[in-house]
Amino acid sequence: MARNKEALVLVLDVGPSMHSVLPEIEKVCSLMIQKKLVFSRYDEVGFVLFGSADTKNELTEEVGGYEHVTVLRNIKVVDEDLVDALQSLPRGSVPGDFLDAIVVGMDMLIKKFGQTNKGKKRLCLITNAVSPIKDPFEGTKEDQVNTIATQMAAQSMKMDCIIVRMKQDWETNRRVMEENDFLMSVFSNKSSSKVVYVESPTSLLGALRTRNILPVTIYRGDFEISAQLKIKVWVYKKTSEEKFPILKKYSDKAHPTDKFATHEIKVDYEYQSIEDPNKVVPPDQRIKGFQYGPQVVPISSAELEAVKFKPEKSVKLLGFTDATNIMRHYYLKDVNSFIGEPGNKKAILALSALARTMKEMNKVAIVRCVWRQGQGNVVVGALTPNVSDKDNTPDSFYFNVLPFAEDVREFQFPSFSNLPSSMQPNEKQQEAADKLVQMLDLAPPGKQEVLPPDFTPNPVLERYYRYLDLKSKHPDAAVPPLDETLRKITEPDVELLFRNKSIIEEFRRSFELKDNPKMKKSARRMKERPSGSDEEREEFDKDADAKAIDSMEYSSKTKVEKVGDVNPVEDFEEMLSRRDDPKWINKAIHDMKNRIFDLVENSYEGDTFHKALECLVVLRKGCILEQEPKQFNDFLCHLSKFCQEKDLRSFCQYLTSNDITLITKAEAPDSEIPEHEARSFMVKPELDSQNMKPEAKVENDIMSIYLGGK
Repeated sequence: MARNKEALVLVLDVGPSMHSVLPEIEKVCSLMIQKKLVFSRYDEVGFVLFGSADTKNELTEEVGGYEHVTVLRNIKVVDEDLVDALQSLPRGSVPGDFLDAIVVGMDMLIKKFGQTNKGKKRLCLITNAVSPIKDPFEGTKEDQVNTIATQMAAQSMKMDCIIVRMKQDWETNRRVMEENDFLMSVFSNKSSSKVVYVESPTSLLGALRTRNILPVTIYRGDFEISAQLKIKVWVYKKTSEEKFPILKKYSDKAHPTDKFATHEIKVDYEYQSIEDPNKVVPPDQRIKGFQYGPQVVPISSAELEAVKFKPEKSVKLLGFTDATNIMRHYYLKDVNSFIGEPGNKKAILALSALARTMKEMNKVAIVRCVWRQGQGNVVVGALTPNVSDKDNTPDSFYFNVLPFAEDVREFQFPSFSNLPSSMQPNEKQQEAADKLVQMLDLAPPGKQEVLPPDFTPNPVLERYYRYLDLKSKHPDAAVPPLDETLRKITEPDVELLFRNKSIIEEFRRSFELKDNPKMKKSARRMKERPSGSDEEREEFDKDADAKAIDSMEYSSKTKVEKVGDVNPVEDFEEMLSRRDDPKWINKAIHDMKNRIFDLVENSYEGDTFHKALECLVVLRKGCILEQEPKQFNDFLCHLSKFCQEKDLRSFCQYLTSNDITLITKAEAPDSEIPEHEARSFMVKPELDSQNMKPEAKVENDIMSIYLGGK
């Protein structure tokens, strides 16, 4: 078999105690096969059930025993039939013995592959492990598990054990569960087995590895601490974002009976001359250009290659720093894992000693990395020690890329601690907030964490693969509703919210919440500080801070009933937010129109144009939010005509320079203005309509239609 091909035997418990979770197991196992059909379509999968009423396996026929273990499907290449079989598992009627089922699964892999396919043979056991295991003919159960684990290691087999224990399972025989858990731990210690316990369908969905990704190093070489001290290391990816599948373009023009048709589309590009569209420009006559100010600077491929920074492949230590100096928000990109070169005891020991020393001193290492020869960039990152608590797992490091100065976005925000006491939460409000946070704690003491990253699948990807399988069988199928298991990942727990309704209600009552549909950008007016005593200036500063913070509440205690001269923007937004009477929306729009007219008409050399622009911007936003695009469009047309009649063309130019246009249909469904008409709305006032060019005439016609001129 090829390097990345896997042979898998699914070993599933279908006994009576598993009936409640079998629907979820059917979903997750089907999803795994669906992903194999996409990413690993040559993988081979077999299927074993235990706890079934029937017995069907080769070991029973050959040596006897192994009752109630059924081979549902021998090891074969994955296909759609297997997906269908997994979606309707038979329900068993007797308690299952997972050791018998594991032996049957191992026997299938050994007979199929023998000593070949090392490291690519895997068993996946899913059970609740609440049923007792039969006593062996010789020795103890632990001895039996040791024998199986030794044989498993000799055959280079791996095993994933997923123990599904819901609430009702904990009410069964505790002694049996503890004994089975001990036997599972023996597998984990004596062979390449991983044991995972899950308590919810969501965790089950993430616990089963639906896609097998082989570890691939991104660097093998020296970790250079100094010119005289170098440690051989291998670097793997620890986390990497799973991208959405690339959807390729396919053609349906091939004949349906052509089995060898690839249906792929080949895309060719041609570059043609602007002066002569029929002339194709060959590659040797093309060159890249880069914008530099108003000009385009041509740079050839040879020059671009010469100017690139080409460092040597290496990983070099720059120094150490306290772990507290590396903030969590500095981490960029994926996480990598540094380990000593496998089989090199000196390298493993040296790396372990370094990791343990750094752990004791609470230090991290800053390293410079060039992963491969010819790499065009250098990364600087932090190595954090990862000291293992298992005897058979060596110590390692986690590597996180750190930003350069150009990568940092430094935004300053005012501190809440500077707010006056009246703007800070009181004791009752703080207590209500504490209760709300405790109620929604995803990792409560004494309970399993909800939505742990290791067991929480990406709901977007999971839903896509399910729909892909449905679409392959039913081309006209509609997109089904979101699965309940995936819904629990994307939405709060409804039962939890219902049980704690009183806490949520208490939090709501503790804070006066008001609707704020605007993205408010209130203009702050700078006032001169008084020139009196220090006490007066301090009092003035407190007053100014309180007024600035007031913008977070959006609404003042005094209700505004008209758009005034001093703060027209704030008054307009205040009136729009009122919901005690629908009349305030139309009144606010009407008042703001009048205020803009006054500012434009009474301006002296454009001194009030800026304020008029602010009012016009907020009027436009308000009309979009309140679905009143016609009012704004009619007003803007009227304002434009008014400015041209009153020799205020400079204001029209000011609006054009600030991209003030009509409200388009894309912004508000009730608008009748397409985007291209909105862009060409403003006409140049210095052009007389009789002497206009054809393009300007079109713009003038659009405005005339709105003004009722045609």
